[in-house]
Amino acid sequence: RRYLTDHGIFMLNLVSSPGSGKTTLLIETINTMNALQQSPSIAVIEGDQQTDQDALRIRATGVPAVQINTGKGCHLDAHMVGHAMEKLDLQDNSVLFVENVGNLVCPAGFDLGEAHKVVILSVTEGEDKPLKYPDMFHAADLMLLNKCDLLPYLSFDVGRAIEYAQRVNPALKIIQISAIRGDGMQNWIDWIKAGQHR
Repeated sequence: RRYLTDHGIFMLNLVSSPGSGKTTLLIETINTMNALQQSPSIAVIEGDQQTDQDALRIRATGVPAVQINTGKGCHLDAHMVGHAMEKLDLQDNSVLFVENVGNLVCPAGFDLGEAHKVVILSVTEGEDKPLKYPDMFHAADLMLLNKCDLLPYLSFDVGRAIEYAQRVNPALKIIQISAIRGDGMQNWIDWIKAGQHR
């Protein structure tokens, strides 16, 4: 954390259950940020139990990415992230995204040195996820409600999901988003930029 602070590196720990759309969201975030004037340097650490498929998808955007395979482990820890950072040529005043292993339990209790945990909940999951996995939603500063383009085809109750999330964590900020269609992406980018300059 001291290294990140001293070098102005804004690290975000992205957490969710498997299949929430983390990697697609991250790719769209990178592409949107890279299209901005005065875009910050971006790097990514990918956490999965096996394979480097997500890191390959990230590298295809032109952004450096390091893959951490945890094997039977269900989360990243600060030691793993520290070693991964050594493999990245991190620039001062850059943004470092950590895509944690898909799991709503284990990563909640592990501080990686991040500025914020960002929990991603997709509308293809149940509205009651925040009540079932309260530690993760309590540990997060922001919830991205993803895949909102699918809402017309689902019975997902957005109001109830937000109510449950803020019952667990009244300070939780929530942005509704569709990585595929672009809805809410500007609000998410603005949140990143505001945090980076805080």
